[in-house]
Amino acid sequence: PKNITINVQPQLPMVCADRPRIKELLQNLIENAVKFMGDQAEPCIDISAHRNKHKIVYTVKDNGIGISKNYQEKVFGLFIHLNSEIEGTGMGLALAKRIIETHEGDIWLESDGDKLGTSVSFSLPSQGE
Repeated sequence: PKNITINVQPQLPMVCADRPRIKELLQNLIENAVKFMGDQAEPCIDISAHRNKHKIVYTVKDNGIGISKNYQEKVFGLFIHLNSEIEGTGMGLALAKRIIETHEGDIWLESDGDKLGTSVSFSLPSQGE
């Protein structure tokens, strides 16, 4: 897809984390969003965050092809590749999960299904915790 709009929430909350691993995580999530955008007329990715008790929750949301409810838990498994027409190794979300678990956080996704986009969220402990 071309001309994808990427909106990043101003002044995202900071966390104490392994910078190269978090960069790799975000790169994987954004690449996945781009890869699974489909034929969206106005492709868009939103990156945001909010505080939730003692954690900060970050979200990468797209308006792409979405993920069926049947596969939402499975996509974090190693070598799970749901669409053979789209290139990839099936390692991106498994790697993302490992990075987040190493940082004592959680990762999950939400999608209402076909062509309704996907939100991948992850939580990390707040600064100073």
